[in-house]
Amino acid sequence: MAAQKVLYDAIVIGAGIQGCFTAYHLAKHKKRVLLLEQFFLPHSRGSSHGQSRIIRRAYPEDFYTQMMHECYQIWAQLEQEAGTQLHRQTGLLMLGMKENPELKTIQATLSRQGVEHQYLPSEDLKQRFPNIRLAGGEVGLLDKSGGVLYADKALRVLQDAIRQLGGTVCDGEKVIEIKPVLPVVVGTTSQSYQTKSLIITAGPWTNRLLRPLGLELPLQTLLINVCYWREKVPGSHGVSQGFPCFLGLGLAPHHIYGLPSREYPGLVKVCYHHGNNADPEERDCPTAFSDIQDVQILSHFVRDHLPDLEPEPAIMERCMYTNTPDGHFILDRHPKHANIVIGAGFSGHGFKLAPVVGKILYELSMNLTPSYDLTPFRISRFSGLGKAHL
Repeated sequence: MAAQKVLYDAIVIGAGIQGCFTAYHLAKHKKRVLLLEQFFLPHSRGSSHGQSRIIRRAYPEDFYTQMMHECYQIWAQLEQEAGTQLHRQTGLLMLGMKENPELKTIQATLSRQGVEHQYLPSEDLKQRFPNIRLAGGEVGLLDKSGGVLYADKALRVLQDAIRQLGGTVCDGEKVIEIKPVLPVVVGTTSQSYQTKSLIITAGPWTNRLLRPLGLELPLQTLLINVCYWREKVPGSHGVSQGFPCFLGLGLAPHHIYGLPSREYPGLVKVCYHHGNNADPEERDCPTAFSDIQDVQILSHFVRDHLPDLEPEPAIMERCMYTNTPDGHFILDRHPKHANIVIGAGFSGHGFKLAPVVGKILYELSMNLTPSYDLTPFRISRFSGLGKAHL
């Protein structure tokens, strides 16, 4: 293994959206940064691939809604820098029963945070979104700022920006050793690097890197079925037809979400926000599809609520979530090695928040005061579970 003489200010392991934004913030601040990725780019083995993600301000928790204010600004800034569109406003419609507690909590949060939204009783909902059938008298809550992020495009733009800002991106290099000395030594399948600060944003592979460093986090890797459903009338569920992103609350054991047709002509993305335990190394095995029960739940939802779609998926793809027990992120330093920073557990809702997550991880790695209160994201919150241990 060849050793490099260069001393980096920071090395980021994992070139998903969180790692890319972290490296982007470092490079913007003139830091010597190396972004390492075990697979050749672009790839579909992690959690950041695919063409689309939902962007929204609507959250039950104030802290995410507050973070999203700056996220929108940074997404817009990146669009301007790259001269390309990275998101499209469609509105995000939350669908649920009038008494649904999460719907009420989100409405209260949006009101408190001054986010433009609209409550839609059943009759208004039917008129506004005729493609959506109300199977049980559901009501709607519309986050007008919601929309679609162009995920694959965003990754490419960020990786190009990192290089243009003087950062280095090395793909096809799997990290096989981390020596938590000063400076930190990172050994890959190709060579060895040295850095003052290390940031781990490795998604489902996080604990594989942390265990040799004496830390195990309570992370659960889930394999998700990403399903696309054929329109009975092609073009009827597009953005230009006024079809929104949507989030079904309390209509199944877990959330169901959807986006207007875009990725495949005549197909609409409707997915279940849950999956089954998976080994990230085995996610592409033919037998590795998540439980077909999830697809049956989606089929029932599509049949009941989206009657203009065929009730069987036309295409199924895979994605992985890395979940924490409470669904909140981990943004913290290693308890024993202060120059190793961890961003993990994005629990299937981290993509939109990556601009601020990357900023926070940059700040932690450079020993700057974080821009946000990190109490909800500390590793120490799991101490009672017996799973986050040294």
